[in-house]
Amino acid sequence: MIETAQAFGVDIGGSGIKAAPVDLEKGEFALPRLKILTPEVSTPDAVAAIVRQQLEHFEVPEGAPVGIAFPAPIKPGKPLDFMANLDQSWIGLDVTEVFSKACGRPVTVVNDADAAGLAEQQYGAAKGNDGLVIATTLGTGIGTALIHNGVLIPNTELGHIQLEKGKGDAEKYAASSVRDKKSLGYKKWAKRLTKYYGLLEQYFSPDLFVVGGGVSRMADRFLPFIDIKTPIVQAKLRNEAGIVGAAYYATTKLI
Repeated sequence: MIETAQAFGVDIGGSGIKAAPVDLEKGEFALPRLKILTPEVSTPDAVAAIVRQQLEHFEVPEGAPVGIAFPAPIKPGKPLDFMANLDQSWIGLDVTEVFSKACGRPVTVVNDADAAGLAEQQYGAAKGNDGLVIATTLGTGIGTALIHNGVLIPNTELGHIQLEKGKGDAEKYAASSVRDKKSLGYKKWAKRLTKYYGLLEQYFSPDLFVVGGGVSRMADRFLPFIDIKTPIVQAKLRNEAGIVGAAYYATTKLI
């Protein structure tokens, strides 16, 4: 791992596992990321073996902080009780213990949406905002991260709030995947997003919304049509956010 990197980040998804050394002074990759497809049968052993392979590929030093963004709520020292995008054999395991044992070193694990939110708070669209920031990722579902005065409030699942009676989870009504499935235009989709962000606004009175996910590349097509009072802005780190945020989070957990 080159000298400009202070930590190493990994972002685990249902389709790919991405990793890179991170320059925490700049909030960017110190070397191009390495992406390896998530195993079709994504058991703990199979996924952890890939993370170990990535550490070896970048020759990450023994003492370097290693952070892993993981697609589930993470409670250190407690078994996982929910898994949506990886093999169900993860349930009941201590995720941090699984990766630390497989990698032969201590690692820090954080929810993937929380990692992305932290990256935007430290280096991106929410940098310098000391109030309550709600960072969201619009994709297959809706991921959320709450950060108050720079402190993460972990494992929020605000994509699952009830948006309207009979509509089910908010993400089943307003996620980017719903827009694709129903072939909604961006302005029509923005009306759905207005209902979602308006409800979050009512519940939490945030100072800022940050909108990430792949569709944020098209933010100019829908953000101007989300009719709420709270400022709402496009994420800056986009697909780098999970890796950068996980690496940063690992450094905050050093003893």
